[in-house]
Amino acid sequence: MATASKAALRKQLLAARRNVADDVRAAEARMLSQHLELLVTSASTVCAYVPVGTEPGAIEMLDVLLCRTGRVLLPVARTSGDETPLPLRWGEYRPGGLTPGRWGVLEPPEPWLPSSALTEASLVLVPALAVDRHGVRLGRGGGFYDRSLAGRDPHARLIAIVRDPEFLNALPSEPHDVRMTHAVMPERGVIALPSGE
Repeated sequence: MATASKAALRKQLLAARRNVADDVRAAEARMLSQHLELLVTSASTVCAYVPVGTEPGAIEMLDVLLCRTGRVLLPVARTSGDETPLPLRWGEYRPGGLTPGRWGVLEPPEPWLPSSALTEASLVLVPALAVDRHGVRLGRGGGFYDRSLAGRDPHARLIAIVRDPEFLNALPSEPHDVRMTHAVMPERGVIALPSGE
């Protein structure tokens, strides 16, 4: 039941994102970068991601994070021989040094760090289609992040980046879903969430 309702929600949320005007998307990306800048310190390692297509944010937010922290890690997604998602590996972000990965997502070139590099991050930015008031995140359904986040530092802040209309009262969840500790939205800014763990 949850899987079917998640699929319907994904379809609805992706359609809504496609209808956002480019100038609105750019303005929201600038606001997100400003909010993220306030969350990081020079002593922290941040795991982030490159926004793809209609995802909120822009690659410039990585530059902002890098200026503040000095170390930003980006995910490298791979699957096993039977196409089962493997825990994400990580690579150091270097401006201008990203290359298209297997699914067209920009990622750092080799050498890559093992999945355990996630434990070094005090802040993990997680792509999401929506997040609810209880920290439940709706991703794209690949399972990469839920598999990977299980091995994080338990004190790390897990931050879902969404548009303001994508912050919902409740989402369907399953036992393996890793809950977020915060949501960041263009207008509402940073909101702490009960992580449920």
